[in-house]
Amino acid sequence: MPGTSPASTSARHRAGIVLRQISTNGIQANVAVAGTGPAVLLLHGFPHTWRLWTEIIGPLAGQHRVIAPDLRGLGASTRAAGGYDAGTLAADAEGILDALGEPTAAVVAIDAGTPVAFLLAMRRPDLVRRLVVMESLLGSLPGAEDFLAGGPPWWFGFHSVPGLGETVLIGHEAEYLDWFLAAGTHGRGVPPEIRDAFVSAYTGYDALRCAFSHYRATATSARQISEAVAGGRLTVPTMAIGAHPVGRALEQQLRPVADDLAGHLVQDCGHIIPLDRPQELLRLLPPFLAAGSRDRTLPR
Repeated sequence: MPGTSPASTSARHRAGIVLRQISTNGIQANVAVAGTGPAVLLLHGFPHTWRLWTEIIGPLAGQHRVIAPDLRGLGASTRAAGGYDAGTLAADAEGILDALGEPTAAVVAIDAGTPVAFLLAMRRPDLVRRLVVMESLLGSLPGAEDFLAGGPPWWFGFHSVPGLGETVLIGHEAEYLDWFLAAGTHGRGVPPEIRDAFVSAYTGYDALRCAFSHYRATATSARQISEAVAGGRLTVPTMAIGAHPVGRALEQQLRPVADDLAGHLVQDCGHIIPLDRPQELLRLLPPFLAAGSRDRTLPR
């Protein structure tokens, strides 16, 4: 796959990760799978691939079957012409679980993966037994006014202009991604092999087009979220985890619509929680996920 090096391949083998190509909703999804037990689906954001979860997969795989796809258009998944709204991406995720024979899963998501996970839980509470969402906003739901007081982050507008980002960034993808990786870790950066995998995955016109298509679908995704909330409540036990810069904004959006919500704020942590503070995330995830594992009664 793009960005794979001998070092990263060795790490993947040590974690028992197998990469699979799974047909779902009209695309081929590249999916990392490891471990056995109750399923946990991990959904990344921008500018990531499944490798965002490198420090998380191994520890979770001791008790869970961990499933970490590249989102539509990203990494080694199909660079589709369309379908980048959260509703379509939720259908992608549902198809992956179905193809792997998983009747239920806990879903853990960050950044662009969060609206996807939220809609999946709203639409299929029978499928999602636990929900963990991090460092994102859910459309125009109330609660994020303080975070948005100065307007949305600058790159949302830049990425949303059709054809602009993928044209002007050609040849400078590495420098552009390095800015996000540094900002998302308070300057600490990510391991070199993971950084190189991300850069490889987002290099080239079509790779950038797909990445920015997720942003160009945000209005559609926001409408889907509003419609879901208007039609019901989030009944799945949920944990919202914030860091910098989103903080508690996501938790505040969820409070009025969620029946069972826990909130946590990770101190001295950038946006990319799974790579910046993996041990803190691993302190929070296993107890929360284990609490819902008893609901999984069907064999894989």
